[in-house]
Amino acid sequence: MLNGLSLHWQYIWLVVASLIAGVMNAMAGGGSFVSFPALLAMGVLPIEANATNTVALWPGQVTSMAALRKDLRLDLLPVVLAAAVVGGVGGAVVLLHTQQITFLHMIPWLLLVASLLFWVSAPVSRWLKARSSAPHEAMPIRPATLFLALLPVCFYIGYFGAGSGFLIMTALALLGVEKMHELNALKVTAAGASNLCAVITFIHGGAIIWHYCLISMVFAGIGGYVGAQYTRRMNAEVLRTIVVVTGMVMAGYFFWRNG
Repeated sequence: MLNGLSLHWQYIWLVVASLIAGVMNAMAGGGSFVSFPALLAMGVLPIEANATNTVALWPGQVTSMAALRKDLRLDLLPVVLAAAVVGGVGGAVVLLHTQQITFLHMIPWLLLVASLLFWVSAPVSRWLKARSSAPHEAMPIRPATLFLALLPVCFYIGYFGAGSGFLIMTALALLGVEKMHELNALKVTAAGASNLCAVITFIHGGAIIWHYCLISMVFAGIGGYVGAQYTRRMNAEVLRTIVVVTGMVMAGYFFWRNG
């Protein structure tokens, strides 16, 4: 009786967490800070939880990719996709070959790093906007340099991925991509392609817990739709603070749990 009641509440929490994750991703990002721990709470092993979470949240990226397709720089797209494929597959394969206990002990550090990335993304975003509006001579972008800069970021996306978006935008900006709408379109494309490669790798490796994945996917999609309706009404700094605090709290919880 007690076990059945506990399982009932775990399913309710998975639904609620997936809704929240969808809203967070639509508004500011960081939905994995909620949905990934929710899958762990269901008793899913760490690696399978990460793989299942990646698959569940990926469809939300497809809509963003479609919406921003007109802003893509087609001259850079082949290199971005090449880095996404190699890095995304590489990160996913390494994850599948990581021992469960090793990844479990890495979780709080990954959450902490991802939270810090979200925290520093605010000043970096302001710098990117200022840079895109300031007149200066455009730099030529070498394909090999772009590939090498994006490869480790795409590897991280395939392995875990939370907080990676601003890393992509920073790398692109430092290499010479100037316009914010182009930066955002390339960021979404690189992240979405990397995650697609990870999704295919995880499915092929049999790492997806499908009944949890489908629940999370459906309700994250609903949350994403709801979040998209309100995203322009919310203060961006408040949203970013909520994401960072959520990530820090989850990191602290897993440090305590692993200790």
